[in-house]
Amino acid sequence: MNLIHIFTDIPILIVLFTFLFSIIYCLKNYVYVNKNLNIFLAFISNFKKTDLNFRFKEIDEWMSLNPYVSTFWLEFKNTLVFSESIALKGKNNDLTYKEVSSTVQNIQTTVDPLYFFNEETLITSKFNNKFLQTVPTVLTGFGPLFTFLNIAIAFGKIDFSSQEKTIASVAGLMSSMQTAALVSVVAVGSSLLFLMFERISFQLLCKRPLSVCEDFMGKLFDNISSEKFLLELLKETKIQNNSISNLITAMPQHFKVALNSGIASNLVPYLENLIFGVNQMNKNIKEFAKNGGKSDDVDDLF
Repeated sequence: MNLIHIFTDIPILIVLFTFLFSIIYCLKNYVYVNKNLNIFLAFISNFKKTDLNFRFKEIDEWMSLNPYVSTFWLEFKNTLVFSESIALKGKNNDLTYKEVSSTVQNIQTTVDPLYFFNEETLITSKFNNKFLQTVPTVLTGFGPLFTFLNIAIAFGKIDFSSQEKTIASVAGLMSSMQTAALVSVVAVGSSLLFLMFERISFQLLCKRPLSVCEDFMGKLFDNISSEKFLLELLKETKIQNNSISNLITAMPQHFKVALNSGIASNLVPYLENLIFGVNQMNKNIKEFAKNGGKSDDVDDLF
């Protein structure tokens, strides 16, 4: 059997066409994913955790406008915890700002970024991945399907009406059996080749850039659980309540010290002068009584 006859056999052509179509479909989608992952990686690599607070709007706009990651970015953005601050009014009505939590200084997330940016969201959801996973099974299944189909057709062509026809039909049966066996070989071989090609191209074009993207996202956004953040707020509240309690407890003592200081600095000198004047008046009255009331000291006193 020559090669031209082999490759013009319809079952073999079906297997080869399925194999080539799957290879082209796989390569096309993996190149598309690789291109978008490299664009995504080139963008996020320009940011650092320290400048995330004032450059977040830039990230948000780019992510929201990029159709490749916009859907998952909107979901991920809802899990972010920003470093909020509160305004406090001072003695002179001037405002000062204080962080709500001393440990939350950067933009953090309550969910691991890998939950939103992973192999499923950035790679397999961008094309019909289930089709690529079933291609080896389909190619392998073509082998026994066409093998038994050729055998059935060959047995149906056997003619025992005469010796010449019997010899010719048996020769045709053997040729069909060879073709049937060759279909299985081509089907299983193409299945193995596609499986090797798909795994290698997936690792080179998709898995490697994805791993770098996941590493950058993990370093860019710190992961903090919502329970931990609430615990930090509870700690800050307890610290503030403790400060207020200490202030209220010390307030009577401070009031006593302030009152004593005011009395000592203002009221005591006034009372001393008043007592001195009363004593002086008493002294003059006594001297007036001793003189029998004939002195003009009372007049001098008033």
